[in-house]
Amino acid sequence: MTDQNAKQEWEVGLIGGPEKRDITQAPYNPHWAEIFASHRQVIATSIGRVARRIEHIGSTSVPGLAAKPIIDILLVVRDSGDEDVYLPALLACGYVLRVREPDFQEHRMLRTIEKDVHIHVFSDGSPEIDRYLVFRDWLRDHPSERDAYANLKQDLAKQDWDDMNAYADAKTGFIEAILKKARSIDA
Repeated sequence: MTDQNAKQEWEVGLIGGPEKRDITQAPYNPHWAEIFASHRQVIATSIGRVARRIEHIGSTSVPGLAAKPIIDILLVVRDSGDEDVYLPALLACGYVLRVREPDFQEHRMLRTIEKDVHIHVFSDGSPEIDRYLVFRDWLRDHPSERDAYANLKQDLAKQDWDDMNAYADAKTGFIEAILKKARSIDA
């Protein structure tokens, strides 16, 4: 069997299917930065120079922002579709593959067994890298919009969600508006 045939047999999408989880918002915790730093070290040590960039993203990366207590990490590698160069090492560290999206910029997402850390893997040059970082940096620099985002998330957390992805999708309009604003200022 060729490597291409093996890749076609991989489970794609949400590995293990949708999960119902409670969405709770916790007040900002400065300890989140320390948790990120600890996992950053584990990732960097396990895959070395394969990691081109490791960034703290998501709500826990924005000081003052309430968040689900899940640390989101952006891991940039040369080719996220080439799992052999990073996935075995990350699995050996105890991370579990949760998402494989070959049709979405070869996105992969791993998480801890405790489900409190998510590692989003993208290829160098993926437009999603910029989206994550621009949104994070905008919220860090604009407290009123950080607070508006916190209010939106608090309202959404009160609803019943069949899957965390549906909750994430409900925030898309706000995120897109911020990205448009940020890019119009940079232009």
